[in-house]
Amino acid sequence: VDARRTTRRLFPGWIAALLLMAVVGGAWVMRPAPASQASPVSAPSAETSPVLGAGEPAPSGQPVRRLRVDVVRELSHERDAYIQGLVWWNNQLFESTGREGESTLRRLDPATGSVLQRVDVPDQYFGEGLALVDQRLIMLTWRAQRAFVYDRDTFELQDTFRYQGEGWGLCFDGDRLIMSDGTDRLEFRDPVTFAPLGEQSVRMEGRPVYELNELECVGGEVYANVWEEDYIVRIDPATGQVTEHIDVTGLLQGPDLIGSEVLNGIAFDPEAETFYITGKWWPKMFEVRFVE
Repeated sequence: VDARRTTRRLFPGWIAALLLMAVVGGAWVMRPAPASQASPVSAPSAETSPVLGAGEPAPSGQPVRRLRVDVVRELSHERDAYIQGLVWWNNQLFESTGREGESTLRRLDPATGSVLQRVDVPDQYFGEGLALVDQRLIMLTWRAQRAFVYDRDTFELQDTFRYQGEGWGLCFDGDRLIMSDGTDRLEFRDPVTFAPLGEQSVRMEGRPVYELNELECVGGEVYANVWEEDYIVRIDPATGQVTEHIDVTGLLQGPDLIGSEVLNGIAFDPEAETFYITGKWWPKMFEVRFVE
């Protein structure tokens, strides 16, 4: 018997039977699901933070003051500086730069931006954030889990610390080191041993702030670059709350944008009460004030 012909012959009968079942039991087939039945959960939208859960409104959090930069002056910045950290001390600027084979520690003249002193980091390391603790400059590395300790005056390597995870930004608040690792966390470390002391998650208007980068400690607060963003945030390290959002949009203009990368680098001059800010491969550095 030709099975294909038998199938074709029987197929109309199957259709009829199915139609009859649909008519007789139509009410049952089309009956809606009980109200208690779970509904599918849609993917989070841009308005819904995954950490809060789909459909759950974001908490408002602490109000954030919105500021902008007022440029006091511009100064030159070496184009080859893939800047990772910036520190002010005694009318001098110290800068750490990154990328394997190109990482350096530098002393800059803040009047001109010219490099006065530099030391190369071994080629296998990608330099990151920088902090000054007394006479020691502590420089992070990205993924090597090492921090190098240099003499502030001679740039001689004095010590090496080890740590877990990535190193991004670093600053010293007078009592402890504060470190970022590219997440939404600030880590607190002992300035002598580099041992971890705790951590704090950072929130802005109730939402986490990821990819915290270069840090500057000022008066018990922390100013932070956020990777690939044209703004700086001011953080209360005790609570993790962002208290200020400083817009830096449009600081670099025209031809200066060619070959330049992201905003990075914050240093505070306590005497003038001004900040120095720049970016990776930027040809300029700016002395600014944060204003409304």
